[in-house]
Amino acid sequence: MPISRRFSHGFRPARCHGARTTEGFTVAALCKLCGISVALFAALAPALAAASELSGRVVGVADGDTLTLLHAQTPVRIRLAEIDAPEKAQPFGQRSKQSLSDLCYGKEALVAVSAQDKYGRSIGRVWCAGTDANAEQVRRGMAWVYDRYATDKTLYPLQEAARQARNGLWADPAPVRPWEWRRLP
Repeated sequence: MPISRRFSHGFRPARCHGARTTEGFTVAALCKLCGISVALFAALAPALAAASELSGRVVGVADGDTLTLLHAQTPVRIRLAEIDAPEKAQPFGQRSKQSLSDLCYGKEALVAVSAQDKYGRSIGRVWCAGTDANAEQVRRGMAWVYDRYATDKTLYPLQEAARQARNGLWADPAPVRPWEWRRLP
């Protein structure tokens, strides 16, 4: 069917000088479509990467719920999912960091990545040398279950047992949750 009949309502596509057409599309239009596809893929890449696994050696520990994994020769910052550890300047902050370091630093780790946070960190469940670091930090009393994001209900009994035994931060008579501490003036 001729182009003039396809666009009988009066609209006709602009012809590019020297551009070849294929069924009414110019090569330039196809290039634009490819460009849009590449841009869309780039925008969606973090979401596609969110449901993945990473493995490597733990080469850094920033605090009680953040570490750096060397994955395929690339450092990747990991935020342990579903838990929140005391901030560095908060009581038990340094002990929590040391606890995660004892669990993971220099060891091989597997991370089940579930999302990415606003700081560009991958959020996930971390196993260091076969130990679930997220659960172990809670069991040791070095982190709270982060109620706002928690989906694994098995973390709550670990937290309650740590509280009852007064392990870690639960030895403090009035521990302040990190999400509340961050809002203090």
